[in-house]
Amino acid sequence: MFYEVMLGKGAGKLNDVLTYHSDDSLFEGAIVEVPIGKNKAPGVIIKKVAQPNFKCKDITRILYSKPLPKHLIQTAKWISEYYQAPASLCLGMMLPTGVLKKRRTRPNKTEQNENNSDSSLETTQNTSDYAKNNDSTVFDGVLPLNPAQKIALEGLRTARSATKLLFGVTGSGKTNIYVRMALNAFKEQKSVILLVPEIALTSQLVQNFHQVFGQNVVKIHSKQTEVERQIIFDSLLMSEGPRIIVGPRSALFAPVDNLGLIIVDEEHESTYYQDQTPKYSAVRVASYMASACGCDCILGSATPTVVDYHIASLNNSVIKLSEKAKKTAIKPQISVIDFKNRDSFVRNRYFSNKLLAAIQSNLEHGRQTLIFHNRRGSSSMTICEKCGNEMLCPNCFLPLTLHADDYKLVCHTCGYNTVVPPSCTQCGHPGLMHKGFGTKLLETEIKRLFPNARVKRFDADNKKGETLEDAYQTVKDGEVDILVGTQMLAKGLDLPKLSTVGVVQADAGLSLPDYAAEERVFQLITQVIGRVGRGHSDIAEVFIQTFQPEHKAIQFAIDED
Repeated sequence: MFYEVMLGKGAGKLNDVLTYHSDDSLFEGAIVEVPIGKNKAPGVIIKKVAQPNFKCKDITRILYSKPLPKHLIQTAKWISEYYQAPASLCLGMMLPTGVLKKRRTRPNKTEQNENNSDSSLETTQNTSDYAKNNDSTVFDGVLPLNPAQKIALEGLRTARSATKLLFGVTGSGKTNIYVRMALNAFKEQKSVILLVPEIALTSQLVQNFHQVFGQNVVKIHSKQTEVERQIIFDSLLMSEGPRIIVGPRSALFAPVDNLGLIIVDEEHESTYYQDQTPKYSAVRVASYMASACGCDCILGSATPTVVDYHIASLNNSVIKLSEKAKKTAIKPQISVIDFKNRDSFVRNRYFSNKLLAAIQSNLEHGRQTLIFHNRRGSSSMTICEKCGNEMLCPNCFLPLTLHADDYKLVCHTCGYNTVVPPSCTQCGHPGLMHKGFGTKLLETEIKRLFPNARVKRFDADNKKGETLEDAYQTVKDGEVDILVGTQMLAKGLDLPKLSTVGVVQADAGLSLPDYAAEERVFQLITQVIGRVGRGHSDIAEVFIQTFQPEHKAIQFAIDED
């Protein structure tokens, strides 16, 4: 018998679909190992075909007794056609990197739970028991819906379009609606995929969903090791019951059968775009996948993109949630501080007098402060003071960022890095100037100004064990006084002791060569303002420092709140 096999990663530049032979009767969707030249590659059987007029190699072995879910194969084909990418690379995203490796026999479920209590894979209870006990304690974590949430939930249920936009202000309780919709899918024995823009946000959402779904929650993200991803893939593929999958865009390709709901939280975030081949938008792929499965795709955001809002409006599928979830929520007191007025920056060149006074008050009363600046590193550019030559990345031709702790210049686009040269590489002059500032410099300044404060910086430069995901519970419990960080702190977080937000330079992103720069700045400011005034405290203050206080993106963000 002969079969067409779509090849996965490792296929090289050969055709994406090749014909192979097998003496056994195989099923469509079977994940197999096939020879290709002198190497071997994973693949998926697409269909059975008649014997061709050329000699075919034999399929080496079947890797799993269950097929790859049909909707993933359809999605791989769609991504290949829509984004003009090799099908082998698209299918490769659906398969774990080490799928061909033979691994040691794994311990049984009891041993695995005892030895790997912190594993990213939360082993589930028997699904049939879960279905029988709909009123068990696993549902105790649900909060009652307020009237506005009930209306929004009904709107999501009745909207005809498969893809629906939940346009809810910050603190309106979108997560509670996600949980309710996931419950409905789960009771029907259907799995749910919840996408988040940052790995750092998975811990918070896993906690929320774990309160309701117990051990049925699975966390997937790119920081997991090859072995961890393999274990998770194996478990999900062979599982007979529904799961709740939480993670960034790669979680969209979890091999779950009977998919009943896809949720894209903070759908406006740029992290949902993959910038490596195959390049794709996870929002668009999620929408297609929902159509292929016949399930709903919910896009949630307080600041949806103009494009997605327009598309949803045409389909009459915009569901608005304009009320804060908690009755104790308050409107933040917002102060706009002109960076050009140096009288407002007497004590420090980066932090205004008002912001520093607020930080001091918070330290005295046990409240938290968040310092937001969407620039990593210490200085954003390095220039020769004599000839004006700027140190650029040799690959991307973009300014290199100084990281003073390592004394290196780093490209945040491709990862290129080099030690800071002793003199200008063009004219040889020893005087190099470092301009601009980033989160590392701000962290240093804060520690100097408040030596007794507990300060933590959170950005993409955090090392393993020091990330926001690792420290989330510590931060939530108030064991950090001042948080300094980039956009990962601007979205999704609900910190009970946070009362003050300081936006160091609100207009920093306006000069980027991007047609959506103004929209992006508006979204970031709106999101970071939404971290306070959520009903935990009677103090909610925001200090927005900017060189362009009258800019429409900044004014719209203030008015939006």
